[in-house]
Amino acid sequence: MGEPARVGKRGAVVIPAPLRKRFGMGDGTLVVFDEGPDGVLIRPAIAVPVETYSPERKAALILDTAVDAADYRRARKEVRERLGIDPDAVPHSRPPK
Repeated sequence: MGEPARVGKRGAVVIPAPLRKRFGMGDGTLVVFDEGPDGVLIRPAIAVPVETYSPERKAALILDTAVDAADYRRARKEVRERLGIDPDAVPHSRPPK
């Protein structure tokens, strides 16, 4: 059976030190609350940063993934029309001929 803890006014609960140590939960650790049939499960969470691509990075990705000459022409047109960027101004690799 677990150690008892009291819920504070704002919903704060102190996780006992042995459990924090065992699960690597230090100051500022993100946690996830899962609802289960017997109550609430609190477990450490992992935050994964999300990369936001600039228009130039999107253009480079479109141009770099072209597989042949026809696909490269299509990619250049897409970069020019959809992103409004000159394909020649974006560092990228051309597909092999």
